[in-house]
Amino acid sequence: MFLRQHRQAFARRGGRTEKTSRTGREVIKFLVGVVTGIIDMAFNEFEEALKNMDEIEITVTGRKSGRRISNPVWFVQEAEKLYLLPVKGSDSDWYKNILKTPTMHLNGGGKEWTAEVTPVTDTVKVRDIVEKFRHKYGADQVKKYYSKFDVAVDVPSSGTQRRTA
Repeated sequence: MFLRQHRQAFARRGGRTEKTSRTGREVIKFLVGVVTGIIDMAFNEFEEALKNMDEIEITVTGRKSGRRISNPVWFVQEAEKLYLLPVKGSDSDWYKNILKTPTMHLNGGGKEWTAEVTPVTDTVKVRDIVEKFRHKYGADQVKKYYSKFDVAVDVPSSGTQRRTA
């Protein structure tokens, strides 16, 4: 009789004991909070390192060679994102590389950040990012170094990891 009641109660709870279920949920919630806090703190450290910088180094994976290729680039920060503008737009090799392998390593101010980046192709959004570059670096400098304004790259702060160099 006791065993049958226990099995029925167990089945009503979806095959889990209350204690295990509650404890499991609490542990998962705690771990998600810890990981999210670490990622947020890491990006904040990276962001802080970039405050007085004009240039960072990016490393991408070559689409043909598979080798790591590094380039210095300008960037702009907005909220919890960085935006990059390829000098030759969609013809830039590093941009073509992220289309195949969207993982990018960024290094600036002694801090490193690894992110899954997203190409930006919407003309209105690209135009907005170009304006941010003109504001930060000066319209004359952007005109001098950049030849094509058809794409940009969005570097998010979430879902990424960081290492301190």
